[in-house]
Amino acid sequence: MLETDRRRLLQTLPAAGAVLAAAPLIAHGTDQAASGLGDLAAARGLRFGSAVRNTQLADEDYVALVRRDCSVVVAENAQKMYAILPTRDAWRFDEADALARFAEANALGLRGHALLWNHPDYLPDWLTDTAFDGPRDTESFLRGYIGRVAGRYAPQIYAWDVVNETLDPETGALRPTPFTKAMGPQVVDVAFEEAKAAAPGATLSYNDYMSWEDGHESHRAAVLRLLERMVSDGVPVDGLGIQGHAKWTDRTAEFSSARQKAWRGFLDEVTGMGLELYVTELDVNDGDATGTDTQRDAEIAAYTKDYLDLMLDYPQTKEVLTWGLVDHDSWIQAFVDEGELVRRPLPFDDAYRPKPMYEAIAKAFRAAPERS
Repeated sequence: MLETDRRRLLQTLPAAGAVLAAAPLIAHGTDQAASGLGDLAAARGLRFGSAVRNTQLADEDYVALVRRDCSVVVAENAQKMYAILPTRDAWRFDEADALARFAEANALGLRGHALLWNHPDYLPDWLTDTAFDGPRDTESFLRGYIGRVAGRYAPQIYAWDVVNETLDPETGALRPTPFTKAMGPQVVDVAFEEAKAAAPGATLSYNDYMSWEDGHESHRAAVLRLLERMVSDGVPVDGLGIQGHAKWTDRTAEFSSARQKAWRGFLDEVTGMGLELYVTELDVNDGDATGTDTQRDAEIAAYTKDYLDLMLDYPQTKEVLTWGLVDHDSWIQAFVDEGELVRRPLPFDDAYRPKPMYEAIAKAFRAAPERS
């Protein structure tokens, strides 16, 4: 589960211009999949990729990992509204354009994230202080923004997280933003309709962080109600993005048979509506772990394998993206308290070597049922 104060950091992470020059592939240990994770996923009809921060494009070793193991990339922050429209009249596409050029130059698919992060903490500050002149003015702004952004990257972007985290996980209600205050539930419909008009070839998803953990029951129920209404009303939604951020300290407890049963029930409801599934932001935060790196890596890998085996058992699951590749670049590291161990949430260690989590992902792809 994501904590609000932790998500706020994403707005302050540094960004720089991209370096798009070719970088040599670097050697890794023998446990790295010979074909790369992207190729293993493709053999099962899946996509594998990672979030990319613009500063990482200047890191030749990081770029080499992306080229070897990813078939798709997604912007960590560069496509969010606070990055593109930091003030009402200051459109800034430089970082999003740089990632788009990088993806095109390296024959990588580009996933879009996110047209509307409908959360009061993550909209531009100027917008949260804006009083729109009624529902029509609000809708006009939202349509103009989404149409301009989605249209700019069509048809390159093959999929968009159209709306992100619009539901309060405790109450199930829409979060209070200038959009929902003026438009109510229609804000979601308008966002999807405009995305479809501007990028007709892209698949469109609702993205959120509900999970299998105890305490997420209300969140899951709210997501189901939202999706049911959207499908019933003919809103052009194609699937559900499941972030996959795991906060874990005990694999047996965190992914027990009871939790797996509840999680499958949720996934059955989603797929029963005819919707696809996308694992969009996978990482494993091992919290207050105290073991050795070897012990922690083994447990994280086993947990990752359990989780992906369940998710990939659904043929409706079409892609898996990690929220980064290398441990030291994870957004989670900024929240390690004094005296705690540095987290190990991603497939590669700080020396860019594959960890057991990497092989767990590879094994999950090899074992996954083939899909079209």
